[in-house]
Amino acid sequence: MEIAAECVATIHYTLTDDNGQVIDKSPEARPLSYLHGAGNIVPGLEKALTGKKPGDSLEVDVKPEEAYGERNENLVQAVPREAFKGVDSVEPGMQFKAQTDRGPLLVTVVEVGDEQVKIDGNHPLAGRNLHFAVEVAEVREASSEEKQLGQANQPQAAA
Repeated sequence: MEIAAECVATIHYTLTDDNGQVIDKSPEARPLSYLHGAGNIVPGLEKALTGKKPGDSLEVDVKPEEAYGERNENLVQAVPREAFKGVDSVEPGMQFKAQTDRGPLLVTVVEVGDEQVKIDGNHPLAGRNLHFAVEVAEVREASSEEKQLGQANQPQAAA
């Protein structure tokens, strides 16, 4: 069976940056299963996987516009320290869910000052080229539940 819309594809992958640094990798015993065509993985990788079969291996280079988008410097801003009331210690690298007029946005703390905290609402991989080495492990029809949920049921870890 080939990877197509409304199929569940299971892949092993390694994601690297332009310098060959590993950013992410599927654990050997737990490959990634996703519902193809539901927007669960970056568009550039999903496009490259269409039509592939179990056993296929491929290398895919994905530009920012087909991944997490270009960086938007308007999403980097300073907010008053009081916005973090109830948080004992605010440190660079911490992530928080912020409410915006466009809905919730995950922000990362970039810098902490006495009066203000600089946050970044860009995805950490925005503006970066992504390089995937992928092996297709399995392809199957999605269940009606998976289609309705818009995602693959993840296998339970062995106890």
